[in-house]
Amino acid sequence: MITVPARRIKQFGVEFYQAGLSAKDIDRLVKFEVLGYSGGPKDETPKSPAKARSRVNWDALEKRISESETAYQRPVIRRKIDELVTYYRECKDAGTLPPIPGAVIITSEKRFTFTPIAGHHDIGLLQIPEEHGVLRVLDGQHRLLALHALNQAGEQMGIEVPAVLFDTLDARQIVELFVTINAKHTRLNPSHIISLSGRKLYPDPNQAMAHDVIRSLNEDETSPLHGEVKMLGTGRGRVSQAPLAEEIVDLLETVEKVGGGAKIQELRHGAKRFFLNYVKAISSTFPAAWAGRKYSIKTGAALRAFIRVAPDVMARARELKRDPFELHAIREAIKPWAERLRDRRFETEGEWKLKLAGGTRGTVELLVRELRDGLR
Repeated sequence: MITVPARRIKQFGVEFYQAGLSAKDIDRLVKFEVLGYSGGPKDETPKSPAKARSRVNWDALEKRISESETAYQRPVIRRKIDELVTYYRECKDAGTLPPIPGAVIITSEKRFTFTPIAGHHDIGLLQIPEEHGVLRVLDGQHRLLALHALNQAGEQMGIEVPAVLFDTLDARQIVELFVTINAKHTRLNPSHIISLSGRKLYPDPNQAMAHDVIRSLNEDETSPLHGEVKMLGTGRGRVSQAPLAEEIVDLLETVEKVGGGAKIQELRHGAKRFFLNYVKAISSTFPAAWAGRKYSIKTGAALRAFIRVAPDVMARARELKRDPFELHAIREAIKPWAERLRDRRFETEGEWKLKLAGGTRGTVELLVRELRDGLR
């Protein structure tokens, strides 16, 4: 038996539990299975060059997945697992968002033992039989397979997965619940989500401005980051919006606190123009790194560092008696970076990898110091 803290819940006579399971628990206890039928596709994703570049060991992962005519899960979608693996890595690097904030739903044919703690009939310890395959995933199989793939690759995520566990449902109830979850929920069109402006999404003006700045960088055809940002968790971009937005919000809040109303209004008014020109200037200052595939200049860590030194860049442009929002002024301000840091600073297998040893946060802070020193 394994024992985890849990809460017992009752709805219309049905009892179930809420608990947290570690990645190790999931690997030991969960059985991954899909509906198997003669002639059916094993993968809903069309073949493409992107699949060949996948960092998931599919041979090992597929050995972990069984097929059964009594299963109810659809065949695994490789593209979805690849996207989740990438997202989990982004969350780990940024340290600002939980990769699995919502509960997965798990069933068991074997009963659990729940022991309430003193004074609480609904909070206690849940004992789960320690048998491989004792748990089956009703909702969240792709999320857990992506986590398992990372564990297989030796990347220990060290996270606890929220789970809702049922041990009293029969086969008919399980299938009915599965169909209800997957067929009777409302889904927003991703393009509709992306098109929402910051003012519609966020009541806080700094968060709204951060969203609009990043959306502009992603959608403006002249932007070196055009199509590179994954907005609100959707799209084909490789850089997550969240860590960039956090840095821009911090920047705006600092300017507002230190510079007062006039300074923050000036920055909000020109923020989209400044950041578009700033990214253009960065891409031309480090042309090989920006265009090359073996560089990390367009990662969340590097872009966060560039955002963090934006006030220093604007101050340097003003020292040069130039408009800090204008492209040529920003290029002139950051011109020393080309000589002092150079493209090789962002080589993934070079200095970047060596300095990443201190962790992503350490990498951001170190690059910030180098960029600030490079402006002097």
